[in-house]
Amino acid sequence: MKKFRYEWKYLISYPEYEALRRKMQPYFQLDPHAEGGEYLIRSLYFDDYFGSAYEEKEMGIYFRKKYRIRIYNYSDSSIKLERKTKHDKYIYKESASLSRDEFYRILDGDYEFLLHSEKNLLKEFYVECISNMLRPRVIVDYDRTPFIMDEGTVRITFDKKVRAAIGGYDIFDPDLPTLPALPSDKLILEVKYTEFQPKMVKDLIVPYASEMVAASKYVICCDKTAYLHGPGYYVNERSLI
Repeated sequence: MKKFRYEWKYLISYPEYEALRRKMQPYFQLDPHAEGGEYLIRSLYFDDYFGSAYEEKEMGIYFRKKYRIRIYNYSDSSIKLERKTKHDKYIYKESASLSRDEFYRILDGDYEFLLHSEKNLLKEFYVECISNMLRPRVIVDYDRTPFIMDEGTVRITFDKKVRAAIGGYDIFDPDLPTLPALPSDKLILEVKYTEFQPKMVKDLIVPYASEMVAASKYVICCDKTAYLHGPGYYVNERSLI
């Protein structure tokens, strides 16, 4: 059975972040995956010929989806193809592991192996790539500080220095130049839960998170890099790799 989660996003300042983090400490634990307190997330987002993922987000379509390939700290120890489906305020995320070689095959436009995979998500990704010309669109980088609470399976993350990588789509290249996508004094707070949101969490968050944001990091970084993509973007896709 699909398990949807709630997801709320806020734009906050760094002083608000510091104050909120201090108040959270007695109740939340730092995610054990965050060695040193944070980790880098790099995601390569895909969109189709019509830019549907971008346009549907901008129009506020209630039911929409987008695909991305995600890694952490530029490492190939965990490479995931993910499909994020949103139904109004509910989020459902599916994932399938990839090897580094498989990632580069996708980047080279060699999709045939996806069709023969045992994983349904990879097969469906193949259909999207072939039928709808799903192609790499933008790389999104940010540094995440994640906190967790068992009650309500609450997860609160602070995403700092959101930026768009340019110059290629090789997610393992740490030297890709990046463009800052948010004002230097702002970061994104995300509150996620799958069961319920404890009142204590709401009472903690709301005073520091008055500015709710609807724009996704994907949309923000697409806008930041829009000047790179002219009308011939899909005509010669391999030239973009």
